[in-house]
Amino acid sequence: QVQLVESGGGLVQAGGSLRLSCAASGSTSLINAMRWYRQAPGKRRESVAGISSGGTTNYADSVKGRFTISSDNAKNTVYLQMNSLKPADTAVYYCNVEWVLDANIFSSWGQGTQVTVSS
Repeated sequence: QVQLVESGGGLVQAGGSLRLSCAASGSTSLINAMRWYRQAPGKRRESVAGISSGGTTNYADSVKGRFTISSDNAKNTVYLQMNSLKPADTAVYYCNVEWVLDANIFSSWGQGTQVTVSS
C-alpha cells in the first residue's frame, strides 16, 4: 500500500504562485507514476500533470507553460509548481500514484488540498 499526504494549497491572487507537495509513504518502491488531478465545483475531476518513475512528464493543455511537476525520489515526494495562476485554476487538487504489485496496477489518492485563485 502507498499512502499520500498533500500540502501547499491556499488562497492566492491571480498571477500569483503556489507549490503543492505530496509525500508518499509505505511501499514507495512500487510506484510507477505520480499525477496531480483537480476538481472544481460542479465539474469532473481532470488530470493536470503527471511524472513517470523515469522522469517523463505530461501536462494538460490548460496548464502547459504555467505548471511544472517534479519529484524528489529521495523524499518520495512529488511537487506541482503553479505559476501565473488564474481564477479558472480554482479547485481541489488531488495527488495520485500508480503502483504495481505482482503485475497488478493499483492507485492511491491523497485527501486533496484546496487552491483558490481570486481575481
